[in-house]
Amino acid sequence: MGSSKLLSLLVTLYLLAPTSISSDVSLSPEELTQIPVKFLDFAKKPEIFYWMVNIRRKIHENPELGFQEFETSKLIRAELDQMGIPYKFPVAVTGVVGYIGTGQPPFVALRADMDALAMEESVEWEHKSKVPGKMHACGHDAHVAMLLGAAKMLQVFRHEIKGTIVLVFQPAEEGGGGAKKMLDAGALENVEAIFGLHVSSLFPVGTVASRPGPTLAAGGFFEAVINGKGGHAAIPQHTIDPIVAASNVIVSLQHLVSREADPLDSQVLTVAKFEGGGAFNIIPDSVTIGGTFRAFSKESIIQLKQRIEEVVMKQASVQRCNATVTFDDKSFYPVTVNNKNLHEHFQKVAGDMLGIQNIKENRPLMGTEDFSFFAEAIPGYFYYLGMNDETKGKFETGHSPYFRVNEDALPYGAVLHASLATRYLLENQPKTTLASRSLHDEL
Repeated sequence: MGSSKLLSLLVTLYLLAPTSISSDVSLSPEELTQIPVKFLDFAKKPEIFYWMVNIRRKIHENPELGFQEFETSKLIRAELDQMGIPYKFPVAVTGVVGYIGTGQPPFVALRADMDALAMEESVEWEHKSKVPGKMHACGHDAHVAMLLGAAKMLQVFRHEIKGTIVLVFQPAEEGGGGAKKMLDAGALENVEAIFGLHVSSLFPVGTVASRPGPTLAAGGFFEAVINGKGGHAAIPQHTIDPIVAASNVIVSLQHLVSREADPLDSQVLTVAKFEGGGAFNIIPDSVTIGGTFRAFSKESIIQLKQRIEEVVMKQASVQRCNATVTFDDKSFYPVTVNNKNLHEHFQKVAGDMLGIQNIKENRPLMGTEDFSFFAEAIPGYFYYLGMNDETKGKFETGHSPYFRVNEDALPYGAVLHASLATRYLLENQPKTTLASRSLHDEL
């Protein structure tokens, strides 16, 4: 079934040679390049591929929102139990953290998010969501299946892993800040680096895309309530019109990016919510506006947040209104920054597996991703896994009710997970000197 062949390969490559004393005993570049290639051969075997497909479809049929992924978590734990992989549960309500390897340093983590979105699926197919108003419209079902696929491969040769691979199955990426809660719960204790991926319809299947440095923006949401004095629209002089005040606030907020931000420092401020009044001839007592703000540096996002509050409060005051501004801290995500050393590692591993011509550089995006909490705490790397195939019709981008996953991409994601972790451990072994080894033997 391929597993014995893979195990033989890895033993041959001295993943944990009994005579090794330190990381000075290393694999040749040629031997290292074969790890992802052989993994890919293994992952494409029908029994492995369809096992991942079936897991993905089970999760897709039963989508669960953030911190409610109880059945998804139960499925993950059942698969880990069957593979004999130890894990911690619960972590941050529904999260699962598995461990493969020695239990000793170095530690490297692989992450998959589990939650779905609150939207109705419009794709008619055999495994359509069975839960009204909920759908896996961002590919998290595929992310879980690929990390379990990687776990299955890694567990085959767990005795040869030179360190510990931590499997992070994370709840509530979609606005719930699940990564932050897992971090606070100690999910990355002792971990030196973490890798995460996301399926993308913007790139062909068999390709990947990423970049070093900032890759996704920091962002958050705000809401402001502007209070005036309501009354009849025919006698506005007896009112304090919050609609006019809110309109001035919105116009002034646009100046924060166009006139206060460095043109080379990308920022976005969008007011997307305006609620006030319910009749054509009555000025309301209050208006509520809300929106999102994004930036690519910690300093810029802090400055933008501060100025939003100042502009709302002072512009409302100019119009004789008062205002309150609230920021949703739960939905605030920092900048997702890819570590430069991990970028070089990714380039080597993905290049060996896919060919350097299939590694694309994506431009920074104003979207947010709570993987950023992990990458802020320790070196992290987040990349996109291509899944587009024009012969299979159009693949919509995430958060669309017509979103589909090209399941042909699953082996690539599983293998990248396994290869990135395995080679990271091989190339980051703790230094042990001959002198200290001799002294230890004598003792």
